[in-house]
Amino acid sequence: MAQVKFYGTGRRKNAVARVYIYPGEGNIAINGRQLNEYFGRRVLEMVVRQPLELTGASGRFDIMVRAQGGGISGQAGAARMGIARALVQADPNLRPILKKAGFLTRDPRMKERRKYGLKKARRAPQYSKR
Repeated sequence: MAQVKFYGTGRRKNAVARVYIYPGEGNIAINGRQLNEYFGRRVLEMVVRQPLELTGASGRFDIMVRAQGGGISGQAGAARMGIARALVQADPNLRPILKKAGFLTRDPRMKERRKYGLKKARRAPQYSKR
């Protein structure tokens, strides 16, 4: 019998996370490394685990995440969204809980582009009267 897998894609800033969840003991692997080994910061580990703790699915699924682009904070946010989407695919009854927590909503905030005549997006060159 084929193993049941559920898939979810998460995006945050420039990071994209492809998440596969399947029944297991609660192991979380990101790019082939354990969660605490990959991020190294407790806050980011907590962010990734939020959908599981909210729905009570902490020990029920093994999770495999392929994250790319952006920084580690963006990747953690993308993984959270991907896990939430995969959980909804596994059990549609979880959707209202995850939606209310805001885990299914794409965060639209992006880095603002640099404009010509400026040093950064909004930083103008230093002004001198003479």
